[in-house]
Amino acid sequence: MNDGVYVGHAAEDAALDRGWLLGHFKDPEDPRHSEALEIKWGVHPRGDRRAEWVRGEERTALLVLISGRFRMRFPGREVLLERQGDYVVWGRGVDHSWCADEESVVLTVRWPSVPGYRAD
Repeated sequence: MNDGVYVGHAAEDAALDRGWLLGHFKDPEDPRHSEALEIKWGVHPRGDRRAEWVRGEERTALLVLISGRFRMRFPGREVLLERQGDYVVWGRGVDHSWCADEESVVLTVRWPSVPGYRAD
């Protein structure tokens, strides 16, 4: 029954869709479908890094460190997140990449939810 309510577990649900919990890519009948924003529960082993830089970003993003030690890279700048609750926000047009210095869990919110962004 779809009553417009979804209850889940971030780590379990994230494992089913590359970490993404909410966004345009969920079924339109699912309460987690949104074209306004995307939410990701990212679990990264030590040494995990983004395969290639995101260039020409069309969204704004917020990344919050839940646990571990996580490094965000921007042109000419690195940001180290090492205390639970440390966060970074970047806007449209800001190229970026990342690396997990330690096993890390991060929560990412991006808006709007734009089809076509995927790095395998």
